Amino acid sequence: MTRLASLAAGALLAVSAASANGGPQEDRNIQLIKDYYAAYATGNPEAVRPFLAPDIVWRIPGHHPLAGDKRGPQEVVAFFRGLADGKFRAEPIFFQAQGDLVVDIHRGWSNVGLGPEIDQLYALMFRIKDGKIAEAQNFLTDMYQSDAFYWTHYPLKPLPGRLADDR
Repeated sequence: MTRLASLAAGALLAVSAASANGGPQEDRNIQLIKDYYAAYATGNPEAVRPFLAPDIVWRIPGHHPLAGDKRGPQEVVAFFRGLADGKFRAEPIFFQAQGDLVVDIHRGWSNVGLGPEIDQLYALMFRIKDGKIAEAQNFLTDMYQSDAFYWTHYPLKPLPGRLADDR
């Protein structure tokens, strides 16, 4: 079974196992994430800031320059600024909520025309706290494609700049 098929099968199981969004809180949480995606779609990274909790942790898997935990709104917005520079887009496909969790499946892509492109399905699991995104965990369908894209379009600074003590 391919990764994409596994992801789709898992999403269908989640839909059948979970109640139909559970109630008003789940509906509000899904709306929050839909509104976040609408803000992201503007192409202005600052537009997502109002959706972020002060202690947010956004986890990006991979072995590339943008991978790792982003802590706090400053780091998360800086990450989105990098995505905007790479013309990265996201198209939501599916939402499900249970309690303080919202899971979405979306298509993410960029075709900047230089080097490898990226076009795959992602799942994001959001934890909502006090009407804000407190945590986000990103799951990919093709880690190798992701790593190749980000290494090509987001190279590290030369060693002297990376090793400089900015404090």
